[in-house]
Amino acid sequence: MRGTKPTKRQKIFLKEHRLNGDNWLICKDTPVEMLIKHRTSGKERILKKG
Repeated sequence: MRGTKPTKRQKIFLKEHRLNGDNWLICKDTPVEMLIKHRTSGKERILKKG
């Protein structure tokens, strides 16, 4: 799955989860969860919202 650069709002959300927004791509962003992919390693994570 291809990711896109995070928006400013998404970077703030990543920072709240102690992640660097420059290192992650956004694959899927829904009101319930956010699927992110690391730029270099390709590891995917799911962050819950709410």
